[in-house]
Amino acid sequence: MAEGFANFFAGDKIEVFSAGSRPCGYVNPGAIVVMKELGIDITRHRSKGLSQIPQEKYEAVVTMGCGDACPQIPALKRCDWSIPDPQRMGPQEYRTIRDQIKEKVKALLVETRILDQTPA
Repeated sequence: MAEGFANFFAGDKIEVFSAGSRPCGYVNPGAIVVMKELGIDITRHRSKGLSQIPQEKYEAVVTMGCGDACPQIPALKRCDWSIPDPQRMGPQEYRTIRDQIKEKVKALLVETRILDQTPA
């Protein structure tokens, strides 16, 4: 969802990579549904492992409550948003998590000067 929001808000201003320490191999259908509610299509996204993204220094690396499994990816800025994985949650809880991610992505894009102001 974070990758979808970053691409939606920043467009071609940035290149976004999303990966996990234990990818399941598919994008959760619940994420696809709640993102589509906002007009964001993530059906072409893929669940990827950390070894599947470029091994370079990033402007920002965001982790989401990874605990002991936090990757050591070089970055100018590191954030841990500690957002729970909604994988086994109901639709309303999924929307709550989606909305938290949306606000965090918008704020990060403004903070890193990718966007001049917080988009609607």
